[in-house]
Amino acid sequence: MCAYKSEYTESLSYKKTLYAVEPSVYIVGAGPGDPDLLTVKAQKLLAAADVILFADSLVPEQILELCRKDAEIIRTANQTLEEILPIMIDRVRSQHKSLVRLHSGDPSLYSAIHEQMHLLAEEDIPFEVIPGISAFQAAAAKLKIELTVPGLVQTIILTRISGRTEVPATEELATLAAHQASLCLYLSARHVENAQAKLLEHYPAETLIAICFRIGWPDEKIRVVPLNEMADCTHEEKLIRTTLYIISPALSPARGRSRLYHPEHNHLFRSSHN
Repeated sequence: MCAYKSEYTESLSYKKTLYAVEPSVYIVGAGPGDPDLLTVKAQKLLAAADVILFADSLVPEQILELCRKDAEIIRTANQTLEEILPIMIDRVRSQHKSLVRLHSGDPSLYSAIHEQMHLLAEEDIPFEVIPGISAFQAAAAKLKIELTVPGLVQTIILTRISGRTEVPATEELATLAAHQASLCLYLSARHVENAQAKLLEHYPAETLIAICFRIGWPDEKIRVVPLNEMADCTHEEKLIRTTLYIISPALSPARGRSRLYHPEHNHLFRSSHN
């Protein structure tokens, strides 16, 4: 295991005894990769929980450095939900332990927690969801862009292309691309030619896109290319998984200004400076 601790997280881990957790399942978003992007609440739970169910194929192992030395660590990359659920039930109901179910990114996006929550509720197992930073947010920060630029683009669409998991017909990529919004495309590297073709139906070929691989990990890659080079660049970089595409007018050098901090704009806390 790699040794990783920032001064803050190291200090936090020593205070774990101050943070009591009830016997429950805590579904925690681990963020895109960088352990420093964990929320404070996520760090506190990791430092105090009795059991950690660790999605080891998607979550950096360094995060385990935050856990109690005597915590039970269970790796789940090769397990099905039918194998994971009984562990949750046993540790919480039978052993009265606190359990963190650690997911990558934010649990509200493509994390398969919907079925977990329903099954836990059916079994009357208490649970809580703790949000995390999503890859699109971390990628925008790395790119130093705002995805909602006044006068240019004011909408963000988070989606994926149909694969083994079908996308509803009303949410087909070509339909969403018609908005020409900031479109963040997850889980689509294996179908990049199809995705590029659908996007080109509505975005100009020269629209800049960001190809973001393993954001927040030591081996992350970010490539900014025109939309018509999206598939070629993906293949050249040999990207087949853990890749996010951002297609957005915000990647262009165009400028816009919000009214919020404009001297002519007044609101509850500030009068205009005319």
